[in-house]
Amino acid sequence: MSNSIQNLSDDATALARSVAHSTERAAQQGLDSLEDARAHTGAALKQFAHDTESMAHRGMDAMRDSAGQLRERSLHAKDSTANYIQHEPIKSVLMAAAVGAALMGLVALLSKHSGPSR
Repeated sequence: MSNSIQNLSDDATALARSVAHSTERAAQQGLDSLEDARAHTGAALKQFAHDTESMAHRGMDAMRDSAGQLRERSLHAKDSTANYIQHEPIKSVLMAAAVGAALMGLVALLSKHSGPSR
């Protein structure tokens, strides 16, 4: 009986060693997979940061271009208006008066509607 207990003990020890070795291999494979995933994630994050920075620069360039075009258009409109006023002063005054009268009529109309209700 002592021999069979010894055999059982040896078998249990061998099984425990085998399980420990398998667990160690699985843990090492998990760590290797984790390291690979971390490397890939780091590369993806770097690419994402680079792409985001590139898009931000393109957006700023587009805004700068749009602002420049708007500035040019406003200067052109200012020059055209000044030129028109110089060459057509009577028409300019009459148009300004008409626009002012229309705005005053609109303000009067809106103030009637927004007054207290009875």
